[in-house]
Amino acid sequence: MNDLKKDGRETDTSGVHLWLVLWKAMRSLEAHAERNIGGFGMGQSDFGVLEALLHRGPLSVKQIGAKVLLTSGSMTAAVDRLEARGLVTRQDDAEDRRSRIIHLTDAGRELIERVFAEHREAMEEAVAGFPVEERAALIESLRRLGRLAEDKFSGK
Repeated sequence: MNDLKKDGRETDTSGVHLWLVLWKAMRSLEAHAERNIGGFGMGQSDFGVLEALLHRGPLSVKQIGAKVLLTSGSMTAAVDRLEARGLVTRQDDAEDRRSRIIHLTDAGRELIERVFAEHREAMEEAVAGFPVEERAALIESLRRLGRLAEDKFSGK
């Protein structure tokens, strides 16, 4: 589908082209994020777990996995690593004895507060040339696109 014109040229608006453009943009942002997070001695999984706990409070392993898009096995490995570093603790869930709740330790909170603040700045630098108004419009469009694609493939 090539139906929009920009600078006298047709723009490919097909679904596959949209996917490719999103994929390339995501890879560029992700590479920047990985370099930044790696500089703190952690990977994206560990950062995601700590960030979720910072902003959402104590959560079950299942809840964290859903927030940071990690499988059960990856979540267990991440929590094991963070627990070994003294950044999180596991506690029994008072409402469900089969579940464990993950909490930040004081050291974990101190680390993720500092790391998140620095990461926020690094990601802001990555998009500094992209106007705030366009960011807001893009965020809304991407949310809508995500919901449409999810509905299409979930049978809704």
